[in-house]
Amino acid sequence: MVPDYSLVGESVFFRNDQFPWANDLEANWSVIRQEFEQVFQHVNALPNFQDIMPRQKRISADDGWKTYYFYAFGFKATKNCDRCPETWKLLKDIPGLKVAFFSILSPGKQIPEHCGKHKGLIRYHLGLMVPEPKEQCRIQVGGQMRHWEEGKSLIFDDTYPHAVWNDTDGYRAVLFLDIERPFRFPLSWLNWTVSQILSFSPLAKEAKANYQRWEKEFEALETNPKG
Repeated sequence: MVPDYSLVGESVFFRNDQFPWANDLEANWSVIRQEFEQVFQHVNALPNFQDIMPRQKRISADDGWKTYYFYAFGFKATKNCDRCPETWKLLKDIPGLKVAFFSILSPGKQIPEHCGKHKGLIRYHLGLMVPEPKEQCRIQVGGQMRHWEEGKSLIFDDTYPHAVWNDTDGYRAVLFLDIERPFRFPLSWLNWTVSQILSFSPLAKEAKANYQRWEKEFEALETNPKG
């Protein structure tokens, strides 16, 4: 049913021309990278993925996956956006934006195979910091292996089994987005409804509270770094 209604068809990976805004992100990737570098100075103080979304401990329970959120299902992380104004300017008008954050993997970090549960989303990565050798920093989706490249997009369906390896001595960072899959009516309406339900779910409320708790701690660190 999904392929019949999906305006981008059904595949493991997608092309930039199916999501034209991806070209704008690539054209401005160095601006995003510059703002990311300011955030990266505080990498140890950034929240782990599971600190924001505790249910994700099943795939990451250590300090190896750091995040810096801009937006998630209707909630804008205003202060984070203010710290990276040019990045947020590029993100805010992307059609169907549901989730946006910097995703940072520590040296040696691996994320085991897992699957997304919602076919109504498409996942997007923009390479910001990719260590060498790139063959050792990779993602496998639906049995297909890919490598990130700085300034380049990876767009895929995360409901296919996927796993990640950073078997290098450097950090890997991407701009990580979840985008509403474009559908024909009536699936477009159903997909929108599901997103609204997710926005008000207990999981979304918990993630928002966890982010706000981190934000207060981070503000204190910025105000009194030697505290």
